[in-house]
Amino acid sequence: MHEAPPPTPASPPASGAVPAEPLSHGLKQRHLTMLGLGGVIGAGLFVGSGAGIAVAGPAIVVSYLIAGALAMLVMRMLGEMSAAMPASGSFSVHAERALGRWAGFSVGWLYWFLLVVVLAVEATAAAQIAHGWVPGVEPWAWVLLFMVVFTAANLTAVKNFGEFEFWFASLKVGAIVVFLVLGGLAVFGLLPDTDPVGMANLTGQSGFLPNGWSGVVSGVLTVVFAFGGLEVVTIAAAETDDPARAVGRAVRSAVVRILFFYVGSMLVIVTVLPWTAQRAGLSPYVKVLDAIGVPSAGQIMNIVVFVALLSALNANLYGSSRMVFSLAERGEAPRGLLKVSGGGSRGAAGGVPRRAVLASVAFGFVSVLLNLVWPDTVFLYMLNSVGAVLLFVWALIAASQLRLRARLEQEAPDALALRMWWFPYLTWLTLAGLFGVLVLMLTDEAARPQVLWSAGATALVLLVAVGRQWRERRGDAVSTDG
Repeated sequence: MHEAPPPTPASPPASGAVPAEPLSHGLKQRHLTMLGLGGVIGAGLFVGSGAGIAVAGPAIVVSYLIAGALAMLVMRMLGEMSAAMPASGSFSVHAERALGRWAGFSVGWLYWFLLVVVLAVEATAAAQIAHGWVPGVEPWAWVLLFMVVFTAANLTAVKNFGEFEFWFASLKVGAIVVFLVLGGLAVFGLLPDTDPVGMANLTGQSGFLPNGWSGVVSGVLTVVFAFGGLEVVTIAAAETDDPARAVGRAVRSAVVRILFFYVGSMLVIVTVLPWTAQRAGLSPYVKVLDAIGVPSAGQIMNIVVFVALLSALNANLYGSSRMVFSLAERGEAPRGLLKVSGGGSRGAAGGVPRRAVLASVAFGFVSVLLNLVWPDTVFLYMLNSVGAVLLFVWALIAASQLRLRARLEQEAPDALALRMWWFPYLTWLTLAGLFGVLVLMLTDEAARPQVLWSAGATALVLLVAVGRQWRERRGDAVSTDG
């Protein structure tokens, strides 16, 4: 669905909603499937997983299972709502339908802010890698190049975004599959000049749980945010020919395979090498590839990480533009952002919300500039202010599903093509799990500032949302009295 959400039994229209030109139908099922698979395979897995292994040991496998299960449940809930009521604003639209305009406004703007801030991190990190390859070109020039290229891709046709993501994701998935195959062969001594590794690294070095269950919990805190990014699948589904069917297939295929990629690769890493060999900031994938004799492992992984960063940059530009476009549809963002290329034509270059893309890019450039000029002060505060926003977004997704599932079962049961398992028990369990992660973050000295700053940012957005609603109601009351 590409226009402002129509009235349904589960969702009265927002009073500020305005008609919008339709978005394109240029995305195909293959684009969506690979976006779901590749969307969360990024630098957080290839590099950041070393920090998790360092605190949890071999039990990082359990940490990934827990964090992955949490993400899988959230995506199942989001898939259920998006298959029943597809919309370009995805969970922001669902939150508005379920909980009220304040919820849709808050979660939409928080997610948009998260994307444009993280976008700066990805662009800068990719620029540092490129600068290492071509030292004569300064990092800021690389950042400018990446931003211009992907802005152009997102301004033309949505199919270009889909093609970029399809091939980026294919490379990342291919890299993981090759790693799993080589690692598996190394474990059983099937590679040339290698002996079977066996299970010694899983049980030696203080055992499978070297730091106890507290290490597993710390591992969860380290890895849970690596699963962020899957939400873009349900945003992109609205630009396919059959959104309900497309999102259902993408969600079903993505979550299980991603768990396999994450958990499988962690199992290979802690089996091939002692967990004590891992350090934060160093890629465990490079260490394993070096250990089994793959030449130029570091450079190969640099290329994969580079592609992963550009893929995330592209996806975040896309997701932020569609989210702010959806907010404008519902009267929660400037109406000027509703302008669509081609007058709403769904041709090759039509149906692209160019002003929404440019607005998101503009704020993305501001974030990049702050990251380059004040990385340890202003930008650090911004980064902390979105550090836990993903958990707040997931919690609102779960709360929305609780309300909408009950309504849909009563008023439109045929729309529930994809259902959350064991409703409402697993939904409540997911909410409890998310609350538990937030509490644990508050007890962690490094994570505490992220929760506090994110809570402050969320409170500010909520105040704006409530204030807007109060002013509108007051204006309606004055009009009625007049």
